[in-house]
Amino acid sequence: MANDLESSSSPESKPEPLAQAGWFKMGAVAAGSLLAGGLLAAWWYRSTLKKLREADENGQNPHFGITELESADEA
Repeated sequence: MANDLESSSSPESKPEPLAQAGWFKMGAVAAGSLLAGGLLAAWWYRSTLKKLREADENGQNPHFGITELESADEA
C-alpha cells in the first residue's frame, strides 16, 4: 500500500551511476584542457615578451632607414 508521499503509479527512481561518472570524466577533461591552454598561453606570452625585450636591448639605431634629408613632416 502506498503512503501519502508516494504514489502507487510513480516508478521507482534509481540514480544512474554511469551517467554521473560520464559527467565527472567530462568535467575532468574540461578542467585539464583549460589548465593546459592557460599554461600554453602563459608560455607563449612570456616568450613573446622576452623577444621584445631582447629586441629593445639590442636596438642600435632607432632611426634606421631614415635619412637626415627627410623630415618628420614629409613622412
